[in-house]
Parts: sequence; C-alpha cells; structure tokens
Amino acid sequence: MSKHGALSDQLELWEAVYRQSPLRDDTIFRSISGREIKPLYTPLDVLDGGGGADGADGARGYLERLGAPGEFPFTRGPYHSMYRTKLWTMRLFSGFATAHETNERYKYLLERGQTGLSVAFDFPTLMGYDSDDRRSEGEVGKCGVAISSLADMETLFDGIPLDKVSVSMTINGPALMLYAFLLVTAEKQGVPLDRVRGTIQNDILKEYQAQHAWIFPPEPALKIIADIFEWSADEAPRFNTISISGYHIREAGATASQELAYTLKNGFTYVERGIERGLDVDSFAPRLSFFWDVHNDFFEEIAKFRAGRRIWARHMRDVYGARNPRSLRLRTHAQTAGVSLTAQQPQNNIVRVAYQAMAAVLGGTQSLHTNAMDETLALPTEEAAKIALRTQQILAYETGVPHTIDPLAGSYYLESLTDELEAEAEEIFREIDDIGGVVYGIESGYFQAQIAASARRFQDEVEQGTQTIVGVNRFQDAEEPPLEILRIGEEAAAIQEARLAELRGRRDSEDVHRRLEALGMAARADDNLLPPLLDAVRAYATLGEIRIVLEKVYGRFKEPVAF
Repeated sequence: MSKHGALSDQLELWEAVYRQSPLRDDTIFRSISGREIKPLYTPLDVLDGGGGADGADGARGYLERLGAPGEFPFTRGPYHSMYRTKLWTMRLFSGFATAHETNERYKYLLERGQTGLSVAFDFPTLMGYDSDDRRSEGEVGKCGVAISSLADMETLFDGIPLDKVSVSMTINGPALMLYAFLLVTAEKQGVPLDRVRGTIQNDILKEYQAQHAWIFPPEPALKIIADIFEWSADEAPRFNTISISGYHIREAGATASQELAYTLKNGFTYVERGIERGLDVDSFAPRLSFFWDVHNDFFEEIAKFRAGRRIWARHMRDVYGARNPRSLRLRTHAQTAGVSLTAQQPQNNIVRVAYQAMAAVLGGTQSLHTNAMDETLALPTEEAAKIALRTQQILAYETGVPHTIDPLAGSYYLESLTDELEAEAEEIFREIDDIGGVVYGIESGYFQAQIAASARRFQDEVEQGTQTIVGVNRFQDAEEPPLEILRIGEEAAAIQEARLAELRGRRDSEDVHRRLEALGMAARADDNLLPPLLDAVRAYATLGEIRIVLEKVYGRFKEPVAF
C-alpha cells in the first residue's frame, strides 16, 4: 500500500457521509477572490504530498517550500526571530488640511504609542499641483495634507526628529519632489541624510494600472525611479526608495492572485531598470519594500504574504542573480482593506479591521496600518484613529499571536492556498510576458481591463446576494444613528494661498529661476535629477514649479481607452 493509501481510503468513507449532509443554502463556498474552497484539506492537497511524508522526502519538501524563518525561500518570514525581537511598526495613514494641523495629529498619535508615521497627501499634492493652482480649487486639504513646498514639509515635521521616527509617504507621480522636500527638511533639523529612515511609495506602474495619480509617461517615470535608486544607494542608504504596492491594485477590484502577480511583476520591472542603469542588483534591491492590501478572506490573505516572499526570493536569486540575503528578503507594509469598509453600520468596520490586522500579522508583515471605522465617510476623527491604533496594540500585547513565528504553517488548507497562489502568480507572469511586458500592458490597457473584470464579478455577486456584506445586503438596520465625522472646510485653502504668497515674496526669485533652469537642463541631458532638484528645493521652489519644468521635458501621460 502507498504511503497515502490508508488516508485515501479514509477520505472516501468520509466523503460518502459528507455528501449526504444538507449544506447551508445561504453560502457559496468560494473565497472573496472567487476561488472554490474544498470542504476538507489534507496532506494530499500539498503539491508534493510532503505534508504527511516521513523521513528524508518530507524534510526535503519542507525545506524547499517553507524552510526556516529568515532563510531561503522566506516562506515563514523575512527575519529569523520576527516579532519575538521586534513588533511590527504601527502606523496610521494620517494627513488633513494644513501641515500645522497634521503635525498636531502626528504628535497626538505618537504620544499614544504609534511607532511610525504614514503621510496622506491631498489630491492636488498627489498630482503635483500647488495649493493655489486653479486646478486645486475645492480639493486643498480634503483627502490629506497639502504640501506645496519645503516650508510646508518643515512645518509638517516640526518637533518630530527624522532620525528617530520612521516616515512613510504615500506619493507616486511627484514622489521625487516630496522625497527631496523630506531630505532637505532633515538637513535643516541637523540630521545626516544617511540616518534618515522611512519609505516613499514611488510605485508609478501601479498608478497606471489602478490608482491614476500620475504625471509623466511610463518611460521617463521609470527613468526618475532609477535616478532615485542610484543616488540613494550612496547618499540615503537607510531610506526605502520604493514601496511596490499591491494595495491600490486590490482596492481597484483585483483578486488576491492578481494583486500578488501584478505587484511582483512590477517589482521585477523596477529591478530590471536598475540593472539596465548599470547598478549592481545587490546595491539597491535590499531597500525595495512592498505594500499589500489585507482583505476580508482571512486565510487567503495570510497565504498571499507567504507566497509573495517565496516568489520574490526565488526570482531575485535565480533570474536576477542577487546574492545578498537582504536582496532576497521581501519586506512589507500592510494596510487593512479600505474598500471593505461600509458606510452602513460603520461600527462593524472595527471588527473587520481587527480580523484583517490579525491576518497581516499572521502573514508576517513588518509594518501595519489599521483603517479607522469612519474612513468610508470622511477622514478619521481623533477618537476613530485612536481605536484603530488600540486595535493593533491589543493584537500585539493581549492575543499572544506574535509569540511564535508563522503559527499556521503546516495547516493543510493554508499550505495548499500558498501553493495555489504561487502557481497562479507564475501563470499570470507568463501571460504578461506573452503580451510584451508590464509597460506594454499599461499602454494597451491590459491591466485596467483585467482589474475591471474582477471588480465587476465581485459587485455582481454582492448585488445578487451571493456575496454577503453584513449591514449592506444582509442584516440591515432600519435606522442608524448618525456618526460624527471630521469635516474639512475651505480654511486650509485660504491658509495655503497666504503661505505660498508669503513664501514667494521672501525667497530669492532669481536664485529659484536659476536652479529650476539647471534642473531642466539635467532632465534634457538625461542626468540624475536628485542633485539639481535638491538645490531647487533648498531655494524653496514649489512643487508645481518643479512639476512644470519636468513636464516640459517629459510630457504628460494619457490613459488608453480599454473598455
């Protein structure tokens, strides 16, 4: 009899009884991504059968697919001791109105135990416009903090030492400019640039695919990212110069496997551009980081983290020739799923966020942002932000979840999901290669169409009632008391306009003009943009002024029609 013969016989007997059992008629047994979920998982569901194997074969299968934490292929975690040495960084995505008001919120959160800052910018800033630009009207400070110059960045971090507090900035199209604002702010604090810690998202490929906050076309945008890699390798070695983001891809409607595959393929594209620049892969790859969405399907999300680490490590070693273990180690920030929050019964969002946060920690994240319960209605109030932070602290200090590393490893269901997601991602890689790569996929509308189709499937299931959303299409309340929300008026716009007018009046305009001219010349000569950009920022050139100079050289991206 084979080693699995007895198990197969037992499963046949079980299945005969199972098929006679009346199943719940209000549930489709699929993951939120549409994956069919079997009623039972066993060693037979692990790809090589190693889950139940004895002796050398079982050990070999374990080492190839799981290994030890901190060791190739990093399935069980990027670090050897994980949370037994250091808990994940606790962040909240914070920013509203003016730099002064957001600075006060940051100090409020830091005083209550938050360990890192994650900056949310308003839409004009995300698009590279100054607050007093006519295209910014009605949007200044509404969905994040307005940052138009070095002066604003100095105010934002007044009293917050940039060598002690890690700062993550969710900025993409104008990431180069905001990075320069932060670096010069650190200089003015007396912090050496090689001691500044933090992350810029700087992931322009997913902007074209999902979020749409771009400025330049793909090729010059990728050139700018390579500039940042090259300059930072020597000048700001502790700073993570890109956070390759699946979050916005998932929020736009992608499935878990699409989020995994598109994000990693974007990451490999950035690696290729760095290598094409002539950089040694191990000179910049250790500072690449990732950013995952954490949706409602608990086990699928945990498996996604584990599969992502395994895929990244294998490709970086076998395809791109990385040898430094830090280049193979996929480190990640995670954020609970904003798209899963509901305006109906918003207190339910506290529960959703708690389970999503637990999935992120069981998946091995290095940094975590928990959404506030009211974020589907407005920017969070202080009380809602505090509850979101307390959610992480309860998870860290009361549940025991961080006490052991990768505690769900060996679960037949989880290991099967990890293998499935890995295989699906590899198949999507082949599909992207077949159409000509990531940039061509963006220019042809491939990614946009794929994500839209997945979003439509999920929305159809919600509207048909086959996908339950508590409080939305089941278990509704006839009447709900109104929730107090944070309201941002037009005062921020008036304050910003006055600040910019005062800034332009006191700076040396001729010096600003000279430095902007030097930046434009560097762009036309295909030189690295960081040195002339930092000079322009030190002279208090504004975000919009810098964007205009570069836009004249690089042009502006126009999205293809894909539907």
